[in-house]
Amino acid sequence: MSDSFTIYSLLTLTGALMIGVLFAWLLYGKTSYLNTKLRYALAAMRVVSLTAIGFLLFFPLIRSISYTPEKPLIIIGQDNSLSIGNIIPAGFNKAKYEQDIQLLARKLGEKYEVKIYNFSDSIKNGFDFSNKGKLSNAARLIAGLNDEYLNRNVGAVIIASDGIFNRGGSPLYEVNKLKAPVYTIALGDTIPKKDLLIANINHNDLVYLNNEFNIEVQVQAFEAKGQESSIAVLENGKKVYEERLSITSDAFVKNIPVRLKASKLGLLKYTVQLRPVQHEVSEKNNEQNLFVEVIDTRMKVLIAAAGAHPDIAALKQAIGLNRNFEVKVALAEELNALNLNDYGLLVLYQLPSLAYDANLFMNKVAAAKAAVWYILGGQSNINAFNQVQKQVNFTGGNNTMQETYSHVNPGFTAFDLDETMRKRIEVFDPLFAPFGKPVVQGNAAVVLNQRIGKISTDYPQLFFMTENGRKMGFLIGEGLWKWKLSEAGESMPETPVFNSLLSKAVQYLSLKDDKRKFKVYTSKNTFDENENVLLNAVLYNDSYIAINAPDVSISIKNDQGKEYKFLFSRTEMAYQLDAGALPPGNYTYVATTAFGAHKYRAQGIFFVNTMVAEYQQTTANHQLLNSISVQTGGKMYMPQQLLGLVDEIKENQEIRTLSYEDRKYEELINFKWLFGFIMALLALEWFFRKRNGEI
Repeated sequence: MSDSFTIYSLLTLTGALMIGVLFAWLLYGKTSYLNTKLRYALAAMRVVSLTAIGFLLFFPLIRSISYTPEKPLIIIGQDNSLSIGNIIPAGFNKAKYEQDIQLLARKLGEKYEVKIYNFSDSIKNGFDFSNKGKLSNAARLIAGLNDEYLNRNVGAVIIASDGIFNRGGSPLYEVNKLKAPVYTIALGDTIPKKDLLIANINHNDLVYLNNEFNIEVQVQAFEAKGQESSIAVLENGKKVYEERLSITSDAFVKNIPVRLKASKLGLLKYTVQLRPVQHEVSEKNNEQNLFVEVIDTRMKVLIAAAGAHPDIAALKQAIGLNRNFEVKVALAEELNALNLNDYGLLVLYQLPSLAYDANLFMNKVAAAKAAVWYILGGQSNINAFNQVQKQVNFTGGNNTMQETYSHVNPGFTAFDLDETMRKRIEVFDPLFAPFGKPVVQGNAAVVLNQRIGKISTDYPQLFFMTENGRKMGFLIGEGLWKWKLSEAGESMPETPVFNSLLSKAVQYLSLKDDKRKFKVYTSKNTFDENENVLLNAVLYNDSYIAINAPDVSISIKNDQGKEYKFLFSRTEMAYQLDAGALPPGNYTYVATTAFGAHKYRAQGIFFVNTMVAEYQQTTANHQLLNSISVQTGGKMYMPQQLLGLVDEIKENQEIRTLSYEDRKYEELINFKWLFGFIMALLALEWFFRKRNGEI
């Protein structure tokens, strides 16, 4: 412990000492009848006690310094993916390797702190030599180590792997962040084996009913020159395509185009199969599934306006990004020739307009059944707008405009706006809106409210309503192009928030209302076999208010008839189920519940896909492992040499114990023993004064 007195502290102590001497002189300067030694002793006690009290009043600090040693941290990462156990090189003794790497950890643990992980599609503590991981993601391991051991004394990292990393990209670009040498243990076999596999399938996820579409299958073969095989495509188990395949080289690659026809609606499963050749190292990579959603013809969206405007181009581009929509723009005289029954959504940009008499077209809009989205701006004829619809009455007049910013309504739930979107929308440039107050007649689902300057109002800016089953949208303000431009300028050429907001609005307006009171749906149509299957359910009462009082049960069956039964968990106003990871296959589900006298039932399908990534590459990539080691100042070892790592690490002078200095400042007044000392001095002084007749 050392003091931290400054000049200020010394001056304070000197002043307190002078005050103590003054009080002692006043008290004992005229007590000559006392014994000289006693008088000086009592005066000294008074000086010390008063000086200490006076000094403590100014809260002096005491600095303490301690040193904490931290041993180097050695991290061992063991690849536990399928490829490690699937390909065994000649002469490799798996049992001895497992013993050696555990012995390595124990020997290093005698001098260093050792942390052990196994990684594949997940990262877990300790060794695991079962080799059941469906993927190999070393980049995720490195990123996790960077986060967990930031600013720690990491001495070295040891990674035992075959260098086949099929998720997360190459760790070569991340390992330098560890700031420690990476030693690699090269597992697997670098000698190519006879193997025939489906390397990749290019296809569209979405196709249209009765349309033909192409898929492209890339076939690879190794060490199989002169062999014959065949490729077949099955649609929901029925063969729809077959072709013979001759392998003409030991490193064979061929792209095979396959033309198929979407013959029915829904989610279709296609299986691509390659007939195995003799003595293949693995047949599990000879088959892959792909899933294609077949929908009916695309919904047509009409953007109608009196004249050109930058907003129209921004709208068309954003809506057109969704392949479910076909967008047409019509201006002025083109409007009267349109058949509005061909469209599912009519976007009326500043119609009715001051610049164009669109009465004939507006009469056709009133007679049509399509959803309508009104967008108001500087050219809108507000009086005519109030007459052509009954949901919104605008109290302002024409030709008077004001800037209005957007404020997201936190109570809006018709579609999801995540936190990133909310923050981005609220800093968009203002729209130019007609001056006045929009009075809404009826219930409205408000997405955005108007913010004028810094004042948030309850005037709606973007909102939706329903009239006799017909959806209607309203946007009060023009200048959408500025939203798109500002987002592109500040982040990237794409405008994800703007495009997403427009797409969600159009999709909401164009979808027909689902009046079912009980709905159950999966989070997506297809899951990988290492993913948890998630399902959601919602139940409505007669007023279409979501409730979750009754239990909801579900039965899930695969195509072999095996049944899994679950009970949904309740969320705030709905239900959710995590069914866990299910074996690959086709699944159907039936969910049931009862509310009052009514029983409800919902059903659906989903698929769990077999993961073959670990079988796609069977030749170990020791070159990558060596590059990782060289780049970080480490070294690559073969399995039979791995115990040499102990001496390598111990001889590395950069791997050493660090000592961290910890400085702590504490107020002197917090030391309780000092109060005892002062009280003892005062008590002794009082005792001897009383004993010698002093008051």
